[in-house]
Amino acid sequence: MSASASTPAGEEKQELAPVVQCKGVNDLDKVVLREVRGSSAEVYLYGGHVTSWKDDHGDELLFVSNKAIFKPPKAIRGGIPICFPQFSNFGNLEQHGFARNRVWTIDTDPPPFPVPTTNTAYIDLILKPTEEDLKIWPHSFEYRLRVALSPGGDLMLTSRIRNTNADGKSFSFTFAYHTYFKISDISEVRVEGLETLDYLDNLQDRARFTEQGDAIVFESELDRIYLGTPSKIAIIDHEKKRTFVVRKGGLPDAVVWNPWDKKAKAMSDFGDDEYKRMVCVEAAAIEKPVTLKPGEEWTGKLELSAVPSSYYSGQLDPDRVIQDSSVPEDSIS
Repeated sequence: MSASASTPAGEEKQELAPVVQCKGVNDLDKVVLREVRGSSAEVYLYGGHVTSWKDDHGDELLFVSNKAIFKPPKAIRGGIPICFPQFSNFGNLEQHGFARNRVWTIDTDPPPFPVPTTNTAYIDLILKPTEEDLKIWPHSFEYRLRVALSPGGDLMLTSRIRNTNADGKSFSFTFAYHTYFKISDISEVRVEGLETLDYLDNLQDRARFTEQGDAIVFESELDRIYLGTPSKIAIIDHEKKRTFVVRKGGLPDAVVWNPWDKKAKAMSDFGDDEYKRMVCVEAAAIEKPVTLKPGEEWTGKLELSAVPSSYYSGQLDPDRVIQDSSVPEDSIS
């Protein structure tokens, strides 16, 4: 849907509206965001699910499986699924909770953001529990999600979750932005920023280990929850000479996952060899669930950038924090 990379700088790109509602795969509703320089993103109302993020050359930066099933109630395989109110099987709900397979609505009157945005390419979505949801998770909430593209093409997701229980009860949840990055070859990728940290190994009954390497590299299946992680993580794709920079706020943990060949073959909505072209690095709150009293609101932020690796090479300002520095680390108000 975005303008082709060959479009001359000028008229056509600027004529494209920054926010367009349209139909996607299987006639599902989606929203396309575009920035003047050519970057774009696509968000399905089903799942509040970002399925595309393209740079100003039209190159896709997120992985979505060729076998992804865009058909409720199956979650879409790839992009940025939202895991709420439960990550994985940390609880009694279905795997990764239910937010990723509910239909969200466009929020036409969201409460003001702490810092006004100058971006025009953004959409606000809202999810509230249905009667059926309240039977399986008996808590009333309002989940507001803003998906925005910066003028420079960065992708920003801001989640605001409020406890609206009328019975005076608190609730707790775990959470992840389950981001699938598109890469050239998993054997050419390294993840930096998680050195020396403790992690729970999901392949060994969540036993706790300490990361020994100077970076994470991939030689077999890997599924770990890193704890107490920094606000910035880098994914370096040597073959593409591209670095993804993940910045996050209110999300202390980070999941790193690649299914490798055997698990890839076992997933019906995932190609046998697609594990080579994706890696998940997920900003998350898992080890210590977030607890909200009635009226309290939690904010979790994710900001994704893609830069030439020559530009990154450790020189990207390590002190730069996520754009809205007004979000405190505990991020509950």
